[in-house]
Amino acid sequence: MPELPASPVVAGTAPTDLRQLLDDLARAHGAPPADARVRSTPEDFQVDELMEVRPCGEGEHVWLRLRKRGINTGAVAQQLAALAGVKHVDVGFAGLKDRHAVTTQWFSVRLPGLADPDWSALNDEALHVLEARRHDRKLRRGAHSGNRFRLHLRELRGERTLIEERLARIAAQGVPNYFGEQRFGASASNLVAARALFEGTRRARSSQRGLWLSAARSLLFNVVLSQRVSAQTWNRPVAGDAMMLSGSHSYFIAEVIDEELTRRIAARDVVPSGPLWGRGELPTRHEAHALESDALVAYETWLRGLERFGLKQQRRALVLFPGEFKWEFCGEDSLLLSFTLEPGAFATAVLRELVVSQ
Repeated sequence: MPELPASPVVAGTAPTDLRQLLDDLARAHGAPPADARVRSTPEDFQVDELMEVRPCGEGEHVWLRLRKRGINTGAVAQQLAALAGVKHVDVGFAGLKDRHAVTTQWFSVRLPGLADPDWSALNDEALHVLEARRHDRKLRRGAHSGNRFRLHLRELRGERTLIEERLARIAAQGVPNYFGEQRFGASASNLVAARALFEGTRRARSSQRGLWLSAARSLLFNVVLSQRVSAQTWNRPVAGDAMMLSGSHSYFIAEVIDEELTRRIAARDVVPSGPLWGRGELPTRHEAHALESDALVAYETWLRGLERFGLKQQRRALVLFPGEFKWEFCGEDSLLLSFTLEPGAFATAVLRELVVSQ
């Protein structure tokens, strides 16, 4: 299998330095005006899952809201399955949450006709049960409405005027909707595994394979988005763009760029989208199709590999607007950030436009 092609995003083989992979992606607003320590402690990176659906109080599933610290979502699911004496497939959750953080999120455990175990047995320094209530449905991936982030940046170094200008620009214009470092695994291990999978030199369980394919797909999306950022078309449409409706996965093709489309973009009603690769043809046309095809021309093996494993073409917004974006300086070298993001969006995509992490 050929090596990953040379490009502004990835050069040579899959990178061993994950931070370098992110640094190579084009930035929309220029070099960050500051550097800071982002995760001095897990408490500096807090995430709360936002859920519109609430458990009704009866049914064969128990929904639990948990607070976790220094432990990943999969490990919590395993603990829940073990305590309840059920299979792993009987445990549901809406999304994966950071390990190196303090996060709250919902899980569900299927217990038809069975009494609840003593959920408090889970409580320790890493995990605490905040709420447990019955519901009639399993919690499915993507069921949450978003996530709220509260980040404490310490040892902040940079000119405050420039930092405030950058914060205001992010609030007004958004940031490129890159997949963050968590998607690629430690030292880009998920990309390395995906390449071996496409090469036929490695096999995997379905759960592992899903992670690797997702990482490969995310890499290709980031490549396209980085090219659009470099061309300054990440937040404005070109002819033939697949314009995604805000808050949904629906899109339409913009054959021409007219006043109505420009108005809808200014109102944040629609944004340009990029490809999540799989079987089928790119829906884009004209200039947009050429931009996407040219960005991925050197990744043929990766494209065919994703198709071979049955993934289908999907789209993802190129632009990410943090909601309720607020900031507060605490002394000379500390900054508090709070904002909400839609499901599947990464706080690191916001941070990389503001600071270089120490």
